[in-house]
Amino acid sequence: MDNLETLTQDTEAPTSHYDLIETVISSLEQNDSAMVNHGDNGTLWKFQYGSVEVFVQLTGEKEEDLLTVWSPVITLPVGDELGLLRKLMAMNWSETFETCFGICNDQVVVLSQRTVADLSAGEISRAVTLVATIADDNDEALQAAFDA
Repeated sequence: MDNLETLTQDTEAPTSHYDLIETVISSLEQNDSAMVNHGDNGTLWKFQYGSVEVFVQLTGEKEEDLLTVWSPVITLPVGDELGLLRKLMAMNWSETFETCFGICNDQVVVLSQRTVADLSAGEISRAVTLVATIADDNDEALQAAFDA
């Protein structure tokens, strides 16, 4: 929590969302796994957290730009897709805080997304930490229970 406290207490100079994301990722990534790619759709980071890969995308610094954080936890199809979807819906209600489970490109992901308007350092840290932690805490159990 020291990094979060440092990020939220530093009020001297405004820091870009890009710099804040870099700081959060450097505090979470393991095995020097962090990578960054600058492209037409903004900046995309990828890093390893426990048994999962976490992706963070920042489309820009304008108020309408988006911060999206996601982490794949299981690949579809699975043997009991209806059971998996029921489990994920129940987890979305009670276990995901500001994140949720979703489906993207035949992968179940944990995700968080919001515009950068009024986005604070604490919110960036919380979004990245929640996605990484919830994905890492649930990927292996979901795979064991539902993989075909």
